[in-house]
Amino acid sequence: MTSEAADPAAMLAVALAEARKGFAEGGVPVGAALFGPDGGLLGRGRNRRVQDGDPSLHAETAAFRAAGRRPGYRGTTMVTTLSPCWYCGGLIRQFGIPRVIVGESRTFTGCHAWLARHGVEVLVLDSAECADLMRAFVAARPDLWHEDIGQDA
Repeated sequence: MTSEAADPAAMLAVALAEARKGFAEGGVPVGAALFGPDGGLLGRGRNRRVQDGDPSLHAETAAFRAAGRRPGYRGTTMVTTLSPCWYCGGLIRQFGIPRVIVGESRTFTGCHAWLARHGVEVLVLDSAECADLMRAFVAARPDLWHEDIGQDA
């Protein structure tokens, strides 16, 4: 087992590095990483909706795609800097990812409570770093933020 598996904050650091890359690229600063049962990193990604012009390229889907095809997801952990939206929550449920670590849920409540009600283990870390990054982004680009969450400004 790697140190990341024993330390949710270390796992979150992988996702947060992706979020920071997204912010630097002018995109929505949400990052995610998928870890295997042994704690090894399977895939990482960031929201690339703006960069790639693809509305479906959320951080969790990018990490999931980067992990590649697998026979199953038993024992895996999805780590995300922001509470998953319904789209990404559906992916988590569809493929039976049993554990989700959320950096913060103040900026966007997402569906982590729904995931928990449906048997997914959810740990919300309430990370100040994740919240500060989102706060800076929303202040600078409210238009992109509202577009990302499907709301009118």
